[in-house]
Amino acid sequence: MTLSKTRTSFYRRLYVAHLVASGSASVPALTKATGMPRRTAQDTIAALCELDIDCRFAKGEGERHNIGGYVIHDWGPIDPHWVSAHAERLRRALGYPETP
Repeated sequence: MTLSKTRTSFYRRLYVAHLVASGSASVPALTKATGMPRRTAQDTIAALCELDIDCRFAKGEGERHNIGGYVIHDWGPIDPHWVSAHAERLRRALGYPETP
């Protein structure tokens, strides 16, 4: 099945939110988990607000130079339990590699 651009974008945002919530909370971790380019990972994180997902960067305690990770403060209208339960299906639909 070929996914539309709209569905691919929606799935990518859901999957990235799931990864952030699961601990892959930095851009390098997201690029490693998905194989997406760094810029795409950054753009996807920035676009989570379009789904009313409140995702913010949290600087690591005692860290310098913006070292830290992203944290989801509010999932808005998205059910995080549904996303978690369907994360594997989203990953496969997007063609991302299996996570170890």
